[in-house]
Amino acid sequence: MAWTAGVMMTAPVLPRALPAQALNDLRTRLEARIAASGATVGLYYRDLVSQDSLTIGADQRFHAASTMKVPVMVQVFREIDAGRLRYNQRVDVVNTFRSIADSSTYSLSMADDSDSSLYRRVGQQVELRDLVDLMIRVSSNLAANILLTRVPPVDVRAAMHTLGADSMIVLRGVEDGPAFRAGLNNTATARGLGVLMAAIANGEAASARSCGEMLSILKRQRFRTAIPAGLPRGVRAAHKTGWITGVEHDAAIVFYRDRPRYVLVVLTRGIEDRAAAATLIAELTTMVNSHAIPESVRVEVTDEPVKP
Repeated sequence: MAWTAGVMMTAPVLPRALPAQALNDLRTRLEARIAASGATVGLYYRDLVSQDSLTIGADQRFHAASTMKVPVMVQVFREIDAGRLRYNQRVDVVNTFRSIADSSTYSLSMADDSDSSLYRRVGQQVELRDLVDLMIRVSSNLAANILLTRVPPVDVRAAMHTLGADSMIVLRGVEDGPAFRAGLNNTATARGLGVLMAAIANGEAASARSCGEMLSILKRQRFRTAIPAGLPRGVRAAHKTGWITGVEHDAAIVFYRDRPRYVLVVLTRGIEDRAAAATLIAELTTMVNSHAIPESVRVEVTDEPVKP
């Protein structure tokens, strides 16, 4: 064991790949915890270094909830890269939208949104960058709907096809009541969302600069009771949550030593108590992380004095 500038080095390198038996053992533990929860779960894990992967129910389709905001963000940055949008351009703040079901108009309610600040700016203008930040960091529904007037769902879906994330299907904005009643919903699979998060992590979802900006925004996510709650000290997540009644999701790029290490997506359905659903996601995360970044090879920052 070596000590350097207050950092305890317990092993010099991470293993290149997880042994097959370790992955099998991990699957057994994950499946047992999922079965005990009684929930329907889609899980996608991919190591960005070794390329090891593990999936459980990864092709089951779920209501996307606010995870649909990740494809919207990706398409915004692809449009910026193409020169059709500017990150600092000013955009009208509106709160009237058309349903995809019957073209009727609808508005969003501040009481049903996780952010209230943007509603106070209706009739004004804000920069595009602020809308993207609010949509991801505090999951603003109003910001998402305004952005979808600039990047239509058909273009978002085309981008997902290009990136191999076809099962991320964005049909409409948030709170489109007539569309919801008609069964026209944004849907996701753990695999599709995982492929998309990996494309961001690998700099493939848009330009390298845009992917870096997306990672920075995802790291500022405010809601941290699911995947981040299952991570140990020194391991961070750039992630996006999503929830509606009975549905709780989190999709993350997990960082180790300031570099993307692995992608983890957990989608859940059937747990009415949000706290219980978040706890399930956190516990599954802890299991995955203990294999992806074993404790024996972690660098732990300590308060110990520097030793010779």
